Amino acid sequence: MSDTVRFAMENDIPAIMELLKQVNRVHQEGRPDLFKLATKYTEKELSDILKNDKTPVFVYEDADGKILGHGFCVLQRPENTNLLHDLLTLYIDDICVDEAARGRKVGRKIYEHIVSYARRCGCYNVTLNVWSCNPGAMKFYESLGLLPYKVGMEKILNGKNEA
Repeated sequence: MSDTVRFAMENDIPAIMELLKQVNRVHQEGRPDLFKLATKYTEKELSDILKNDKTPVFVYEDADGKILGHGFCVLQRPENTNLLHDLLTLYIDDICVDEAARGRKVGRKIYEHIVSYARRCGCYNVTLNVWSCNPGAMKFYESLGLLPYKVGMEKILNGKNEA
């Protein structure tokens, strides 16, 4: 058996939950004012996500059957808008590579698989968000050819960021 990227299955949930903890730790360390130390989904929520055709989840499985990364996606289409064209988008909600597998092109392979899936689905584009407290992720996505298409901005109102 060789390394592969495939749809996630119910029996992958424990490994995915461990990866979700790693993702959360990065965000919580970068923005402890926003992120709690928890996982984004419960096992039940993750099970429901895996059953939904509009929320495909992919995993990278190595030759030994170990899950080394995941990619959570959401198929999106604008609804009830006079402003936006009716275009199908695949939003990448999360890509995570196990800390022990970084530098092995796991994230790149997951991303390339997601893009191939999006093409097969007839998507116009693939989008994602990157937290500015995670410059490594920004650099990674830029290396894949992604470009910013919108920027979220904030002003913290607790006095620390007051002008």
